[in-house]
Amino acid sequence: MRSFTRTDTSLIGRWWWTVDRWTCGALVLIGAAGLVLTLAASPPVAQRIGLDAFHFFRHQAIYLPLALGVMLLTSLMSPRGVRRFAVIGFAIALALTIATLVGGEAVKGATRWIRIGGLSIQPSEFLKPAFAVLAAWLIASGRLDERFPGHVLAAVLTTTVCAVLLLQPDVGTTLLIAGMWRVQLFLAGLPLLLVGVIALLFLGGAVGAYFAFDHVRDRIDHFLDPSTGDGFQIGRALEAFKSGGLFGRGPGEGRVKEILPDAHADFIFAVAGEEFGLAVCLLLVGLFAFVVLRGFGRSLRSNDLFVVLAGGGLLALFGMQALMNMASTTHLIPPKGITLPFISYGGSSTIALAWGMGMVLALTRDRPGMGDIR
Repeated sequence: MRSFTRTDTSLIGRWWWTVDRWTCGALVLIGAAGLVLTLAASPPVAQRIGLDAFHFFRHQAIYLPLALGVMLLTSLMSPRGVRRFAVIGFAIALALTIATLVGGEAVKGATRWIRIGGLSIQPSEFLKPAFAVLAAWLIASGRLDERFPGHVLAAVLTTTVCAVLLLQPDVGTTLLIAGMWRVQLFLAGLPLLLVGVIALLFLGGAVGAYFAFDHVRDRIDHFLDPSTGDGFQIGRALEAFKSGGLFGRGPGEGRVKEILPDAHADFIFAVAGEEFGLAVCLLLVGLFAFVVLRGFGRSLRSNDLFVVLAGGGLLALFGMQALMNMASTTHLIPPKGITLPFISYGGSSTIALAWGMGMVLALTRDRPGMGDIR
């Protein structure tokens, strides 16, 4: 196997000595854990719907290496290349997300999927990382040139994207987009008073969603008062954590996957708790926290405001998505239908997350003006 020296000026050599290899390793570990958990959780789900027992596992075994390739290729880009690619990706993803409102496939009452060439794609998954980079560029440009209305354009874009997502409806992704934008505004140095006003508007939007969407109202009502609904999946998930204890019942010995419809997707964290215990769940939480905190540390060292905002926005999306999934599985917040990054089964989600984290790796590579933190 070839070893790279610091004097190696090849593309791969420069990448090896400038990329954050610790974050790469943590992401690979998360993906490997996802493959193991998919193998543990998905066979009963596949058999219940008449598929081969290893259907989901085989597909995820294809998605994850493909995602790794996407992440590594994206991490080779310069910040300018990341920005250009994200702008193109945003235009395509937004157009496809709008197209789902017309010709999308309805799943559980929401039209989030569209079929292209025999493949079923969820465009909103790709919209999230692309929007984070585009919003960062607009805000940073506005700060560098007061004549450019960057904040206004970013606000209009955020409103447009959220409106399209709510029409699907996809409240969970809308919350992620809005929360990420607020993080970017905070990092850009927006006055706290204005941040507070935006927070109030955000709260007002959440209240509006409660009255506008029946499924949102039902989930919140059931969360606040479990007696008003069956609470089947949440109840079984909590029982799984209790059954698993500290070290779990053992691989393949769990029972929650046999009854939960989304054991391989939104509730895969419950399978981890039952079969591998609290210790492994805390290890996963630690890996997610490590990726987010280390990424923020490297982003904030940059002298380029675009890098700070884009890296911070992408990491906020990654961290908030993981937090929302684990919190809803443990009944800390109402269910949101959000996958656990690189753990839950899903092609669109896995590839889009890899693209986003590849952009983080590209933006946080060591460059002149940035200290080496290894």
